[in-house]
Amino acid sequence: MSCFIVPMTQAIATTVYRKLNAKKIEATGATVLMRHVPALEKMLWGGTVMLVVDHIINGEVTWRYPFFTALTEVGGAEVMLREMLTVGVPMSLVLTAVWVVYAFAKERKTQTIKQLNN
Repeated sequence: MSCFIVPMTQAIATTVYRKLNAKKIEATGATVLMRHVPALEKMLWGGTVMLVVDHIINGEVTWRYPFFTALTEVGGAEVMLREMLTVGVPMSLVLTAVWVVYAFAKERKTQTIKQLNN
């Protein structure tokens, strides 16, 4: 019910990082991962939106306070925190690992194409 909070927090942090370092990211001397930060940002926001919609459809998130249905029950906060730690954190770690593999694979492909064109 609250697993999307972790990737959403990571998406917010990534967006702030990208906006603060836009010139470094666009520079030719930027590191491989730095050049692909926009891709990570898109992956995180896309996943967050998908999870929010899923939780709204399943009735786990409502438009009324306290927004999370678990908070209407005693002990609901502990359930939410447990889900964030057991589902949200691993989900964000796996997504970040996939992004790292993507960034290096894309960089290698770009270098191969440059070599073939020369």
